[in-house]
Amino acid sequence: MVKTKVEVPSLSKVYEEFFNVGAAVNLRTIESQKDLLRNHFNSITAENEMKFVEIQPAEGQFTFQSADQLAAFANENGIKMRGHTLVWHNQTPDWVFENADRETLLQRMKEHINTVMNRYKGTVFCWDVVNEAVTDEGTEILRPTKWLEIIGEDYIERAFEFAHEADPDALLFYNDYNESNPEKREKIYKLVKSLVEKGVPIHGIGLQAHWNLVNPSLEDIRTAIERYASLGLKLHLTELDLSVFNFEDKRTDLTEPTSEMLELQAERYHQVFQLLRQYRDHITSVTFWGAADDYTWLSDFPVRGRKNWPFLFDENHQPKQSFWKVVQF
Repeated sequence: MVKTKVEVPSLSKVYEEFFNVGAAVNLRTIESQKDLLRNHFNSITAENEMKFVEIQPAEGQFTFQSADQLAAFANENGIKMRGHTLVWHNQTPDWVFENADRETLLQRMKEHINTVMNRYKGTVFCWDVVNEAVTDEGTEILRPTKWLEIIGEDYIERAFEFAHEADPDALLFYNDYNESNPEKREKIYKLVKSLVEKGVPIHGIGLQAHWNLVNPSLEDIRTAIERYASLGLKLHLTELDLSVFNFEDKRTDLTEPTSEMLELQAERYHQVFQLLRQYRDHITSVTFWGAADDYTWLSDFPVRGRKNWPFLFDENHQPKQSFWKVVQF
């Protein structure tokens, strides 16, 4: 009996009528996963290489080499590129805030945004302008950061204004995690609604979508999508992965996922993508925070020494059950 080879459809081609399908990449994975990226994804995001500390580690000293390589990969392969990220409290070098009053810090922010966006104009079609500015708990909306402390609450508005001036054609996003958690969802909604009402040039909300097999519930995801979509903005899933471990699960003994984990993950991906297809009028891009299980930031996080398997493709870049559940509908 002759075994027939199963034809593996291109993930991004299956979804071309719905939304872009992206993957986060780094200098290693554009080599180690290049065939997978070319075949299945039509958008990439730099995992770390476009963050402030990587691009301007010292004042006026711009180091574009790594980001340029990723941008070149996108251009050579006709792949779109998301920019991540311009203003964030993490991975921002200390010098940015040193001896800074409001005007000094605004000037540093503006110069950084201008320089970076001008360099990638025409390659990067959208930017996560401000990342993770909202608190997870408590009554305050904005997370206490140096940006907030030195500039004040309007630092977010100013970042979007600077970004729009730097590249009027780029789509500008506010990006955050725990975006489907009801308490945080309302804070993100209020923040973005206030920006829209003030006429700030914001075009979309990035839902990071670092989810697991159980949380958030599908109902919470649906509610979040509808709540954000009611603002009339584009929605992108920016950092999607489905951890096979629930938050309380601290096991470190597994060297491969159990068959039950893979089945639950496949069903979960099936449900998630079924939901996303229903909101194709609002969701214009879905980016995984990686491409295949051989590399994920979730290995070693939040549990040291633990591997994770959150994607549609396994460690050998072969499609998993999850892949088939996503492409067959």
